[in-house]
Amino acid sequence: MTDLTRNAVEALPAGALEERLESGRPLRVKLGIDPTTADIHLGHTVVLEKLREFQAAGHTVVLIVGDFTARVGDPSGRSTQRPLPSPEEVAANAATYQEQAFKVLDRERTEVRFNSEWLRMEPEALLGLLAQTTVARLIERDDFQKRLAAGAPIAALELLYPLLQGYDSVAVEADVELGGTDQKFNLLFGRDVQAAYGQKPQSILTMPILVGIDGVQKMSKSLDNYVGVTDPPEEMFGRLMRIPDEAMPAYYRLLLGEEAPAGKPPSEAKRELARRIVARFHDAKGAEGAEERFNRLFVQREAPDDVEEAELAPFVGDNGELVHIPRLMAGVFEMSSSEARRLIEQGGVKLDGKPISAGRLDMAPADLDGRVLQVGKRRFRRLRGAV
Repeated sequence: MTDLTRNAVEALPAGALEERLESGRPLRVKLGIDPTTADIHLGHTVVLEKLREFQAAGHTVVLIVGDFTARVGDPSGRSTQRPLPSPEEVAANAATYQEQAFKVLDRERTEVRFNSEWLRMEPEALLGLLAQTTVARLIERDDFQKRLAAGAPIAALELLYPLLQGYDSVAVEADVELGGTDQKFNLLFGRDVQAAYGQKPQSILTMPILVGIDGVQKMSKSLDNYVGVTDPPEEMFGRLMRIPDEAMPAYYRLLLGEEAPAGKPPSEAKRELARRIVARFHDAKGAEGAEERFNRLFVQREAPDDVEEAELAPFVGDNGELVHIPRLMAGVFEMSSSEARRLIEQGGVKLDGKPISAGRLDMAPADLDGRVLQVGKRRFRRLRGAV
């Protein structure tokens, strides 16, 4: 019990999980993930790691890919209705979710199911499901209460979501269901649905929600504060190095299962975290290369080895002699010429590592050919095509 509830927020009802474990039989431990985006991020792995612990203890994980519920939209933690993906997007995302989840889960002890298998039900069966609850019960959840108080709309589809998720537990005969703390209402509601269909209600385990790399909001792709498990090593390392110092203890505890190193400078602790996470989802060589690239870009201020090239010819003036640097930047980096001039004036534009003078905005193509144009810390182009 101590191992299986480590890092969990709540195990409900009290004593239910202990009772299940004392039965001595392998439990069916459920997690549902709606494929609303193309990638799983580190926030998802907090729950996936807990599932992996259940597998190591001999239990079976039932991973439900919510290809049906993704078209309904989970209202958990939402102040407005969630935008719904198209059927084509759901199908494409569902295809990637399984392989990404197996970066954490043991494939041999994982049962993968798609909830369209049972939720595409006959009208009589759907009416029977709807009869198991009341509108008053469904709108008890805090999300809906806040929206009602604010006069914000609640779609009828959103009211159905807890019923459908609860029926998932019936279909797979779940003993335990895991989810983030924002899923507590849905998880508890699943117990009601199981009881209505004559099953012993599941126990539930809620896990903490990993804050994004902004250190403020829940990790989410829509907020661009996420780290995807399939991100390239250098991108994964760079994003992890942006985590605020105060968020480090949670990242160590939830992603590495240990406390952040005491007495180590935050920057070094952050590097260690980034190395270990990259090595885990790629390999040690990828982690080493990612750190070297980070050092070149942000410590040594050097250009990376694989800089994309840009042709000078489209930006040569009518006289065929000079390139106007703001115009070049506007075309190459997709910005306005006025923004380009402002960045130059602020010293944020460099050629081969040296700031461009605001008094020298026109240069001969031959003086630019082969040199690296840098804007800010991350954008580079190697210029080609002397005339």
